[in-house]
Amino acid sequence: MPKIKTNRGAAKRFTKTGTGKIRRNKAFRSHILTKKSTKRKRGLRQGTLVDARDARNISRLIPYV
Repeated sequence: MPKIKTNRGAAKRFTKTGTGKIRRNKAFRSHILTKKSTKRKRGLRQGTLVDARDARNISRLIPYV
């Protein structure tokens, strides 16, 4: 049985925590930042966990990460 290839795009965007959950960065932080409040931008800096409904599909994309 051959190894499963890791999806390289997903590997750059997601990491696994010590307990096996999947961490992601938040969107809307790259440009057009002048109209966003400081509080909103500060919140976007924090990473968050992937929703449980999406975690199964993403974990298939990154089997060895």
